[in-house]
Amino acid sequence: MHRYQILMEYVGTNFYGWQSQKKEITIQGTAQRILKKILREKVQLYGSGRTDSKVHAIEQSAHFDVKNRIQNIRKFCNTLNFFLNKKFITVLKINKKPLSFHARYSAKKRIYKYLIHNRESLPSIDRDRGWYVRKKLNLELIKKASRYLKGTHDLSVFRASNCSASSPVRTIDYLIIKRNNDIIEIKIKSQSFLKQQIRSIVGCLKYVGERKWTVNKFKKIVLSKDRNLCAPPAPGTGLYLERIIY
Repeated sequence: MHRYQILMEYVGTNFYGWQSQKKEITIQGTAQRILKKILREKVQLYGSGRTDSKVHAIEQSAHFDVKNRIQNIRKFCNTLNFFLNKKFITVLKINKKPLSFHARYSAKKRIYKYLIHNRESLPSIDRDRGWYVRKKLNLELIKKASRYLKGTHDLSVFRASNCSASSPVRTIDYLIIKRNNDIIEIKIKSQSFLKQQIRSIVGCLKYVGERKWTVNKFKKIVLSKDRNLCAPPAPGTGLYLERIIY
């Protein structure tokens, strides 16, 4: 048996997330069908983690096993892209790995970013590539509130009700927020994330930026650990899986 890591980028707009589902079009399901067609054997693709519906990836990491060694990886990659590019999925690189490697369990850190298009007019070129927020957001208040999240905390308030994680405690290594013209970028790094954690954080920070919440109210809501007090999660269209660190 031979194991290969596959690095992929994709536009998640037309997909129902990463994980295969019987009645929905997903990244994993689409890629697995193409791999099976080319390799002529059943292939299970294991991702570094699940991305939600409409979430994009700049560099998703996954792995798969095959009985026979792939002789020409470059040619194989080009063949995959011939079929996948039509669906807005691109294979960036394929690496031969030992059987001890696992795309999910070998990962040490994960980096995501969220983009908010904060301007008067609705974007056309970048539509469905970020969250369009018309009302001007106060970046300094957002930054001030976000500082509280760095480090290790019980993040139950940001956790989806159907999250399967055994613990709500997570450590955020960094949370960087910057504005570039009309785009606000929120970048966050951690070993792992709760389901809907990032989108829920962004939704709450938006409330702070809009002055619907004070920074102190934001802190109190986080400390409450009460999911019912969380602001509506930001849409998946603004979230990008940027990189997996091994």
